[in-house]
Amino acid sequence: MWLFSRKDRSGFSSNSTAEEVTQGINAAGLTAIVTGGSSGIGEETSRVLALRGAHVILAVRNTAAGRTSKEKILKQTPTAKVDVMELDLSSIGSVKNFASQFKSTGLPLNLLINNAGISMVPYNLSVDGIELQFATNYVGHFLLTNLLLDTMKETSRRSNVEGRILNITSTAHFTFHKEGICFEKLSDKARYTGYGRFSAYRVSKLANILHANELSRRLREEGANVTANSLHPGVVTTKIVDHLLFRSSVINQYVKKIPDLILKDVHQAAATTCYVALHPQVKGISGEYFSDCNLSKPWAQATDMDLAKKLWDFTSNLVK
Repeated sequence: MWLFSRKDRSGFSSNSTAEEVTQGINAAGLTAIVTGGSSGIGEETSRVLALRGAHVILAVRNTAAGRTSKEKILKQTPTAKVDVMELDLSSIGSVKNFASQFKSTGLPLNLLINNAGISMVPYNLSVDGIELQFATNYVGHFLLTNLLLDTMKETSRRSNVEGRILNITSTAHFTFHKEGICFEKLSDKARYTGYGRFSAYRVSKLANILHANELSRRLREEGANVTANSLHPGVVTTKIVDHLLFRSSVINQYVKKIPDLILKDVHQAAATTCYVALHPQVKGISGEYFSDCNLSKPWAQATDMDLAKKLWDFTSNLVK
């Protein structure tokens, strides 16, 4: 349950579920890649896309977990088309290998849902020497998108069906750095004086939006029938209040109900992703930011097109 909920222009709200926003939509014939499709929002997104008829590729680091998710989906929808492929977004080599393997299948690609991510982990570098949250949440998805973009363009050209790219971000996509992103210190713990688990997470989520915006601009200039948007799924119910202990057991009982009142369950959290991926209302919309299944406004830094272009060039050099 979401305590503060109202329907907006789309007719949906923060209380809407992924099944509700895709009711009556036939996704048969569409192929979707969902990164991080074996848990949480990604798993629910994959389940609903498969339920609506899409061929879903679970792009996951843990293929055993991916196979378990596939079995769960097939148990509910025996006719579902689901495959599992290995992808470690923190590794440039793994991303390149995944893209190569996918293209070798000859499958079309209509939907690319850049969902996977890590949150507020201790400072660490990826195998390529990039700060781990930035590498996993953003750089891997940037490279994956670029490597699969020609396949998406060709699919949309042949099928005359709009391709859609979705970057899952967070409402926490702001930084306190006056330039938005301090490029020269992204992976340097000693020199990055503002480094912290949450600050690094925020930078990676800001990058997700900037990436979608710049990609959208390029696709429009090219005249490609592919859109790129970003979205905030909402904050999912967690066990965080289990750590809040009060002397009164009565107070504890009420405190433990807080998540059900102000946070989303996974069915609600996957709704915006499924809405932007499949709903006809979103056709032709690109370079936008969504929240609660409606258009929304991101923080000002996320609309800085000069910063978006600088980030694009920086990342292009990073993944060479």
